[in-house]
Amino acid sequence: MTHTNSAARIAIVALLMSQAHLEAVAAQSSNGDAQPVMAAYRLTGVETVRLDGLLDEALWQKAQPATGFTQRDPVEGAQPTEPTEVYVVYDANSLYIGAMLYDSDPTGILAYQKERDAGLFSDDRFMWILDTFHDGRTGYFFEINPAGLRGDGLIGGGGGGGGGGFGFGVNKSWDGIWDARVARHADGWSAEVEIPFRTLNFNPNQDTWGINFQRTVRRKSEETLWTGYRRNQQLTRPVHAGVLTGLQDLSQGLGLEVTPYVVAGWRNTPIAEPTTLPGADPTDFPTDVGLDLSYNVTSSLRAAVTVNTDFAEVEVDQRRVNLTRFPLRFPEQRDFFLEGSGVFSFAPRNGVTPFFSRNIGLSSGNPVPIRYGLRLGGQAGRYELGFLQVHTGDLTSIDFDDADTTFVPTEQFTAARVKRTLFSQSSVGVVYTRRASGRDPEGFAPPDRHTIGWDLDLYTSSFLGNKNFQFEAFTVYNTKNDADESSTFWDRAARGIRINYPNDIWRIHTSYRELGNEFRPAVGFTQRNGFRRLQPTITFAPRPRNLLDLRQLEFEIQYEHLMDMDWKLETRQTDLKPLALRFNSGDRFDVQITQLYERLETDDAENLSDNLEADVPAGRYTMWQWQVSGRTASRRIISGNFEVGGGDFWTGTRNRYEFGVTVRPYPGVSIGTEFETNRVSLAGVEPFTTNVYRVEGGWHFSPWTSFTGNLQYDDQSELLGLFARFRWILTPGNDLFIVHSYNWQNRNLDNPRADFDLVTLSRGLTTKLNFTHRF
Repeated sequence: MTHTNSAARIAIVALLMSQAHLEAVAAQSSNGDAQPVMAAYRLTGVETVRLDGLLDEALWQKAQPATGFTQRDPVEGAQPTEPTEVYVVYDANSLYIGAMLYDSDPTGILAYQKERDAGLFSDDRFMWILDTFHDGRTGYFFEINPAGLRGDGLIGGGGGGGGGGFGFGVNKSWDGIWDARVARHADGWSAEVEIPFRTLNFNPNQDTWGINFQRTVRRKSEETLWTGYRRNQQLTRPVHAGVLTGLQDLSQGLGLEVTPYVVAGWRNTPIAEPTTLPGADPTDFPTDVGLDLSYNVTSSLRAAVTVNTDFAEVEVDQRRVNLTRFPLRFPEQRDFFLEGSGVFSFAPRNGVTPFFSRNIGLSSGNPVPIRYGLRLGGQAGRYELGFLQVHTGDLTSIDFDDADTTFVPTEQFTAARVKRTLFSQSSVGVVYTRRASGRDPEGFAPPDRHTIGWDLDLYTSSFLGNKNFQFEAFTVYNTKNDADESSTFWDRAARGIRINYPNDIWRIHTSYRELGNEFRPAVGFTQRNGFRRLQPTITFAPRPRNLLDLRQLEFEIQYEHLMDMDWKLETRQTDLKPLALRFNSGDRFDVQITQLYERLETDDAENLSDNLEADVPAGRYTMWQWQVSGRTASRRIISGNFEVGGGDFWTGTRNRYEFGVTVRPYPGVSIGTEFETNRVSLAGVEPFTTNVYRVEGGWHFSPWTSFTGNLQYDDQSELLGLFARFRWILTPGNDLFIVHSYNWQNRNLDNPRADFDLVTLSRGLTTKLNFTHRF
């Protein structure tokens, strides 16, 4: 660890020097220019905005426009090919944004998407952020397109986040209550937006916010920003935003929001016959009522309570086949756990997750009833806070294959997080979780399980003048998961550091981390433990001029050296990307070569054999693998992607093929198909093939009504599942959902060449209606 400690000291010193420099130039943006300032115009008592997308009210002309946008792509620093003007006005209750997005070829404007929060990689778009605390690290993200789609999210604090390796991530699970209208013109399109102040957290005594705007002209792959246009910067890093002034006498009301909801449905499990499972009723009509309540404890700190929580509207997980010896991680999709979850992000990209909300309310994919949940989140001065307390009921689930039952006891979950800001873009934080389980039918209850950890994130955008640089460190520890477990503190701990230079042309990072043999946070997720890992990566991504319409090339080498806790080599992997092409059109093409060494112990071999359903003996394996992938631009009516790979696979070979096609024949209509197959040949075992099929579609009549669905099948579980959802946004915050699901299983499991013998496992129809009332 000597070399790692030395590197850490050098990184800390460099960052502290850079942070001091950053503080000295806090009034300057990283462009090297003074941050632009715009004044919001306060409406008089007789002035009102008629929300129709047309900037035809005289009040818009009284506001100071934001102009002077600058290209980020395709030519950094160039003038936009299409001008943009943005206006901001407000009254006591709402902020209004008016945008005029000129376009010399209005027939070329692209607007396929209409569904709330859909990705806009295929469309023209207008995005903006509001840094309501003017702290340069947190805020709100909004976006619209020429069809009137609305998308939004929360921008997290600290130096971490996604976005090309050097930007903040956006938690798009947050659905703010706001409205927007758009209009088409002979010279472009325009938009009017209303954001009630009750939707936002802010300091009412502060009249200055951070604000920034970005526009995409998709057919040109052109990105322009009002400020912070450098490729080392990003819209979702508020430190690069401009300044909005003049905000006074804003009203958040009482800060109370009440959302009651009612759920009614029909559910049928034909296989659950009373003669097979005594007491099981194949048909029932579940109904329930619930309540979400939130209150602004302060103008910047919000508490929420949920009772009888139901997630009937949440889409099912994507089907995946696991051919590794480690568990798969599926993303959280439930709004209650996603909203405000950014504060729980812990040492991002270090592979350690002390808190993983899918441990709450789910057991082997089956929903567990949530009796109530409490949530607190927001800011208090220089502190960002997050707290979650959830009580789940017990559950007896049925395994239809062997007519057996599994009992899940009632449980209490606690998660708490505190982050304190350092300098302009850095933070230090602690996290704590607790899991307390009730007694099983035999009267046994495990001990309460606790996890606690700290993480440091030092980030600057002023390293060597205008470069990004980051240093991360963390330690996290969990108590014994079993009272009879014999382990030390370090057996149950994880720790590591990461040094990151995430910039446009050169991206360099190295990380070192250790996870003890018994590191298993009870409310977290650990794919693998009992290792020490060193992982450096170097990426060179030049931008050639006038070469085959290329925007950027990419060459990368990533090395992983993983040892067990006795310093014995277990995994050594080298990933070489000899060529990656990014075209101005939005198309991309990648080639990757991998050399992998694995030492399989007996237990690892057994885990792998279980997933492969084939014997893989313990031993040492050296494998060479290759992969070629490509993706066409989503802006086309027909777009697609492919991934083809193969090479050595333990005692034999594996070939993998993945293909996807999406068709968007009309705005609001899309049909997509995905197919993945693995052909595996292992010594002494008959070759086998795994297949996953997915068909999904959407018919979005307007930004207010949408119908989406998917059909999935894989030949490992032999499960065929249908999910369909209709959503009608009556008004912002008031929704009607109608959800239908149907699940079958092929009973010819032992003879895959035989015809399908589909048996219905379950089917159901659920209606959910919720209304939001604000006070």
